[in-house]
Amino acid sequence: MFYWVVKAIIWPILRFVFHPWAEGLENVPKEGPVILAGNHLSFADHFFGAGFLPRKVISLGKAEYFTGRGLKGMVSRAFFSGVGTVPIDRSGGKASEAALRTGLRILGENQVLGIYPEGTRSPDGRLYKGKTGVARLALESRAPVIPWAMVNTFEMMPPGRPLPKFGIRPGVRYGKPLDFSRYYGMENDRLVLRAVTDEIMYALMELSGQEYVDKYAAAAKTETTGAARENS
Repeated sequence: MFYWVVKAIIWPILRFVFHPWAEGLENVPKEGPVILAGNHLSFADHFFGAGFLPRKVISLGKAEYFTGRGLKGMVSRAFFSGVGTVPIDRSGGKASEAALRTGLRILGENQVLGIYPEGTRSPDGRLYKGKTGVARLALESRAPVIPWAMVNTFEMMPPGRPLPKFGIRPGVRYGKPLDFSRYYGMENDRLVLRAVTDEIMYALMELSGQEYVDKYAAAAKTETTGAARENS
């Protein structure tokens, strides 16, 4: 209920102020489990990616969003709950398996799961290598995968910018469902998981028009931080 209350309040304001656009809405199934696999350019993705859809989009977010204290922590919990985020531990190992099980539970309830295969926001607007968790979700759940490409949100609100720029129209493109039925039953094969993930990222590259970088976004951020320290 809280999700719909937040959307009813915020979405009309965003549409009036930013005039967002969408393409391919007809590609998203109106019922049943769905995986929305998207690029991640900006904090603004949380607002514009799901805004056009009549179905609730549930995303997996780091548990730290829900554990803060004081007023800031309360606001953070309220916001991420309002945009449909479910807290998960992203520390790796058993935590990663628990996150996978959470995603499968959501899909098992015939809901829409939004996931960013890059694992974090792009540091420079380019598209980075996807992590294979999305492939495991797709093969184990057998839910359709819809590429979900954000456009212009990096230019509007790049990482580190607290407020969006005005005059930039954000958009989202929903691609046609990707069929991975030929890989069903092979979710424990690492080569298959990489092939499925790369196919998803290629679809996102075509939809978004982004330059693709064959490395993980987290590694790129670490390299950028290290270089900045050396030059300071």
